Amino acid sequence: MKLAVVTAGLSVPSSTRLLADRLAAATINGVAAGSPVEVNVVELRDIALDVTKNLLTGFPSPDLRQAIETVTGADALIAVTPVFTAGYSGLFKSFFDVLDAESLVGKPVLLGATGGTERHSLVLDYQLRPLFGYLKADPVATGVYAASSDWGSGEGALQRRIERAGGELATLAAGRPVVPETPSFVPFDQLLASTQDR
Repeated sequence: MKLAVVTAGLSVPSSTRLLADRLAAATINGVAAGSPVEVNVVELRDIALDVTKNLLTGFPSPDLRQAIETVTGADALIAVTPVFTAGYSGLFKSFFDVLDAESLVGKPVLLGATGGTERHSLVLDYQLRPLFGYLKADPVATGVYAASSDWGSGEGALQRRIERAGGELATLAAGRPVVPETPSFVPFDQLLASTQDR
């Protein structure tokens, strides 16, 4: 399986890149044993000027062309953006603007975002899902948002979300049906049924 990882973090090191790397590792762990996974990371920071020039001229540079081919030629995609002013980054959006509108049709995608506060977590559902819906990609059910506080809090809940999302992407990319997790509780109607048998 070819896995493309697009990360729009601007700093080095970047929490956006850290989340992208963890999502890629969780996806690899979810792939069937013995199945090779080739991971290619596209750091948008490195091709920011190329993206801008392409928007102005319509001609991609060799580096941008390689990034586009990496994303469009992958079997699955992980896309992670920092949140600025309650939305995905302009660089992130600009990169997906230069792709052909039909280039991601049916492609399994795992959506991720990072931000300073939990208040921006809805960016996954109100901005990223519509963007990839327009591109006719196939986002997995679980998106992962990591606030600054998630990184220093033992990361248990964050790591569980990462593992769940990575497993969903691996399953979708392999063409296997996604099986929902078994609930850890007994539904109330089953509890009632067990008392009526007495």
